[in-house]
Amino acid sequence: MSAAANPATVAECLRVGTGFSQGDRNWIAEQFATLDARLASFHADATELEVSVKDREARGQKVTLECWIAGRQKIVTTSAEEDLHAALNDVRDDLRRRLNDAKTRQEPRHNKHLRDIPQPQDELDPTDEQDPERADAETA
Repeated sequence: MSAAANPATVAECLRVGTGFSQGDRNWIAEQFATLDARLASFHADATELEVSVKDREARGQKVTLECWIAGRQKIVTTSAEEDLHAALNDVRDDLRRRLNDAKTRQEPRHNKHLRDIPQPQDELDPTDEQDPERADAETA
């Protein structure tokens, strides 16, 4: 895996949306810090994260984490956990899984299971390198 020249980090790419204040941003970035290793293969200027919450602290709150990476489809993860901390961890873990799945689909050469499948040997063309005895029999 090639490292990006300017690797994306949560601290650099995270925006807080509806339901969160700028004061919550640092706390959320700490919760999402484990995503840094997964985001490092993408360029920071081509990566965006936005987290928002609907009906914060109420029954039925919904946390949404959106991820935009240039050249890829937008990834949206949601959680309806009642505890805000648990909901943030839920969307973070789901995003990590989806990024891993997308990476595997886009770059199968890095998938160990695909590498371990033996490739078939090139079959020889019967007109190439014929057995000399057989060539004599065909001309006779």
